[in-house]
Amino acid sequence: MVIRTKNITEDVQIKCVAIDDEPLALELLEEYISKFPELKLIQTFDDAISAAEFLKNFQIDLLFIDINMPDITGIELVRSLKTPPLIIFTTAYKKFAFDGFELDALDYLLKPFEFERFKKTIKKVRDYFEFRITDRREDKKLFVRSEYKKVQIEIDTIDYIESFEDYIRIYLSNSKPIFVRMTLKDILNKLPEEKFKRVHKSYIVSLNKIRSVVNKKALMLSGKELPIGEKFISGISDWMKS
Repeated sequence: MVIRTKNITEDVQIKCVAIDDEPLALELLEEYISKFPELKLIQTFDDAISAAEFLKNFQIDLLFIDINMPDITGIELVRSLKTPPLIIFTTAYKKFAFDGFELDALDYLLKPFEFERFKKTIKKVRDYFEFRITDRREDKKLFVRSEYKKVQIEIDTIDYIESFEDYIRIYLSNSKPIFVRMTLKDILNKLPEEKFKRVHKSYIVSLNKIRSVVNKKALMLSGKELPIGEKFISGISDWMKS
């Protein structure tokens, strides 16, 4: 019996757009894209001006774009985007390759390209999104050593962390505290900075678990009241204003 391993990207729809001023090239791209269920073709364009307007207003994951087009080139269009998606350049001219890779394009398809070459490009796309999704999932977990074993903690369950010199105690919303040989500085470097902040020489708090801040004290959702050190007040105040 063959056991098939499921890829993360099989559950993900990669929204894409194709731009090419040559109708036959655009049709071929549509045909190739249709053979990959993880790719969802949102729109196609045969002129760069209309495509640029669309891309300013709609967020996509992947862009197939010809480089040599009238009005504006594919290079110029990509440079005009504030947050460009993943880019696959297509062109009949090798001389544009350097410009394409300078813009961090994932791949460069030289026309005319066969389906087998296109498959290799989509393999790169899959690998890219597999890595990105896995990376995001790993960001939700923290691994520490406690009582001679490796412990996995869901980051969103952390309420606050208390220091005891070379040790810390991690207080969780769903289980008993975990005692770890580590400094506050070391643990803070492992936590997402947008979610955690040091408020005292002895405490790190989860910003999402603060109910209110009054008189240099942080009242947590759990009911615990934590002191805010003088040197950390401005940081907390800036966070509350944002």
